[in-house]
Amino acid sequence: MAKSARPNSASGGDVAVADLTVEQAAAELERLAAQIAHHDKLYYQNDEPEITDADYDALRIRNGEIEARFPELIREDSPSAKVGAAPSDGFSKVRHRVAMLSLGNAFADGDVTEFIERVRKFLKLPETDPLQITAEPKIDGLSISLRYEKGVLVEAATRGDGTEGENVTANVMTIKSIPHRLKGKGVPDIMEVRGEIYMSHADFAELNKAQAAAGAKVFANPRNAAAGSLRQLDSKITAQRPLEYFAYAWGDVSALPADTQADMVADFGKWGLPINPLMKICNGADELLSYYAKLAEKRASLGYDIDGVVYKVNRLDLQERLGYVSRAPRWAIAHKFPAEQAMTVLRDIEIQVGRTGALTPVAKLEPVTVGGVVVSNATLHNEDEINRKDVRIGDTVVVQRAGDVIPQIVKVVEEKRPKDAVPYVFPEECPACGSHAVREVDEKSGDMDAVRRCTGGLICPAQRVERLKHFVSRNAFDIEGLGDKSIAELYADKIIQSPPDIFTLEQRNAAGEINLAEREGWGKQSVKKLFAAIEARRQIPLDRFIYALGIRHIGETTARVLARSYGSIGTLHEAMAAAQDQESESYRDLNNIDGIGKVVADAVVAFFAEPHNRDIVEQLLQHITPEPLQAVASNTPVAGKTVVFTGTLEKLTRSEAKAQAERLGAKVSGSVSAKTDYVVAGAQAGSKLKKAAELGVTVLSEDDWIALIGK
Repeated sequence: MAKSARPNSASGGDVAVADLTVEQAAAELERLAAQIAHHDKLYYQNDEPEITDADYDALRIRNGEIEARFPELIREDSPSAKVGAAPSDGFSKVRHRVAMLSLGNAFADGDVTEFIERVRKFLKLPETDPLQITAEPKIDGLSISLRYEKGVLVEAATRGDGTEGENVTANVMTIKSIPHRLKGKGVPDIMEVRGEIYMSHADFAELNKAQAAAGAKVFANPRNAAAGSLRQLDSKITAQRPLEYFAYAWGDVSALPADTQADMVADFGKWGLPINPLMKICNGADELLSYYAKLAEKRASLGYDIDGVVYKVNRLDLQERLGYVSRAPRWAIAHKFPAEQAMTVLRDIEIQVGRTGALTPVAKLEPVTVGGVVVSNATLHNEDEINRKDVRIGDTVVVQRAGDVIPQIVKVVEEKRPKDAVPYVFPEECPACGSHAVREVDEKSGDMDAVRRCTGGLICPAQRVERLKHFVSRNAFDIEGLGDKSIAELYADKIIQSPPDIFTLEQRNAAGEINLAEREGWGKQSVKKLFAAIEARRQIPLDRFIYALGIRHIGETTARVLARSYGSIGTLHEAMAAAQDQESESYRDLNNIDGIGKVVADAVVAFFAEPHNRDIVEQLLQHITPEPLQAVASNTPVAGKTVVFTGTLEKLTRSEAKAQAERLGAKVSGSVSAKTDYVVAGAQAGSKLKKAAELGVTVLSEDDWIALIGK
């Protein structure tokens, strides 16, 4: 059982990279992979980031440094090999013909100088030879790819995970600045133009004003507003939003009309696409840094958000020679601006309780303007962060909004500290229910969670309300008419106390036990729509059902993996009951599923071990039917087969091979067992190949695999 204890660094989370042991490094890479995947999903898929760009960059930098020191520990799910997050289920998917990669980052002047030096060294280019670099503002918006055929716009897609994005063609067609047809001479037969959709400061202010007046969602910043507007399932809503566009790159092209980056972008402008007039050709690091400094001075007056400068080698033949490394091109880099900061007074520290019981400290600030936005709250992350910075109520603090997301406290201005300010004591009891709040420790590793959690579970009102909000959220049951405010009010009035209560609302309303139409802000029409929305969710895909249960560590992707692996909620339920025994075959099978590690496995098993959770599931099944996911393909040679990939593949990346197998209806596992049908072995295959031989599992080479699937 988890227990509270003093902090330790068994995972290496607080240890310098140079001081990590192999065991700490492996644990740290696992933690970083999970954290980065979580934040990628929030940023790219939900348009609701919860940490700053600077904090996110720090996670990726640490991950890269550990991988550089311990290359043998690089994980199959390494963030270094990923871009963005998987596209959401709300739109059809578009496979990018040319991957939409991200850029490496520069944070200091020295990083820019090193970038130039790396390029020259790779190209074996003497200092005396010219090297032109383009510099342009890095727009803080949503990346988009526009495909023109014979000059006509036929498809628009978001970045997604860099390989596959969302088809948002209908929505993009409503954006006035994006031409439906390219004009002028020299337009290639196929021209995939890439750029950024954004919203100006003035339009953002007007939109939020209108949203507030209508009682609708107010956006946190222009980037979120632009992304949320573009990803509306109803294109009529997108048409009403003031979106803009800048073109700056390309993907699939039948023939390049120019030889340089600058000339390609100039051609975009000639064809009627909006381009940024601030783009400039520079020679050497000094000119680039001068451009960066001048743009930083202009930043506040541009009228739209930028978060840095992008540098690109100008000549396309040199770009071709430089190629790519991991998830980014060698010929380009993004020079980030530092976070915008301001000074204010911390009036109080409020403890909020989330659906997993996490106690999160929030700083209540004297309102201050940071980057054009009035800030009155800031995250303090956890109690270790409070202790490390020695944040006290009454302190004058420096606040920043890096990336224009949730503000954070950077430091305390100690010389302004009041004489009566005392160290903050983090509560050991939940403020919502009074239950003991502990920091859990993994008894095997000794690794302690940074977060203190309420032990009250579902008796804790804060957790119950947050779990209900999660249950009806967009990527779970997505019940229109049950927003956060409605859920909180219906819970407070004891109308909805647990998820099954949602599906008895209409029955209780008809019996006169409740009268929703008489509630403030409701009416007969809104009640009718709510009941219709609930009725439409009595059948729901199994993965959304699993995700809606709010099991700790189970996001949408993991829920989909579980749904595909077990097929039905009954099978999952039975398997988790058997998996209570960690020596059982059921527990081993769960751990062997690709994408399911021990932490996730234990969380799922623990959820179904709790009688109250089982009761909730059984009650839900009296009202709804979770539908099994259909296999992507059922008539292929590998449909229904369990496949393990091991070693280094030459023609496919491991991620591509796994995705391909799943599209063909196969189940991909992370380890070999008697249930494995095929082991696909590349170069330097190790223990998995040996295990396959011991069990008599069929072993295929990469070429054998390609021949088998007919690709």
